[in-house]
Amino acid sequence: MAAKSTIFKATLQISDMDRHYYQEHSLTIARHPSETDERMMVRLLAFSLNAHERLEFGRGLSTEDEADLWQKDLTGDIEHWIDVGMPDERLVRKACGRSQQVTVYCYGGRIAEMWHEQHSAQFNRQGNLRIVNLPLEQTQTLALLAQRTMNLHCLVQDGLVSFSDDNSAVDLEPVLLYPAQ
Repeated sequence: MAAKSTIFKATLQISDMDRHYYQEHSLTIARHPSETDERMMVRLLAFSLNAHERLEFGRGLSTEDEADLWQKDLTGDIEHWIDVGMPDERLVRKACGRSQQVTVYCYGGRIAEMWHEQHSAQFNRQGNLRIVNLPLEQTQTLALLAQRTMNLHCLVQDGLVSFSDDNSAVDLEPVLLYPAQ
């Protein structure tokens, strides 16, 4: 019998000063049995940084043809495809063909940087792609906030992110890898 996903509930208060987005979201997050707390929390961070009324979680690791998060227009066309981790370059290229905008949030320290360098020639051909690297120490600390029921606050200001619960806070500094600033 296959292991089932673990369900997490999050109340997420977002104050994004950069986008002038202020909203509270009640989210149900299914964590695949092979997914770590770190990856799940990076998905939640990606949701926070791109929050929109039509942004939703995909089916996750078990489904290769779906984004970790995506925003569709009212006709079902994909406006924004968001992946977490270091997806295969072929999948990134396919996502760029299916969506108006693609964002990849990679993490893992030097491994993520090497992944980007290895595929930079292919990524340079994609005009609708953004790759953001999240520092390893910061995502590992973010993982410590994971609980089955979470009450979280996310403040975004001047490109910096503060993610907190009632007991602790994590400051993150996302680094844009592509396109280069």
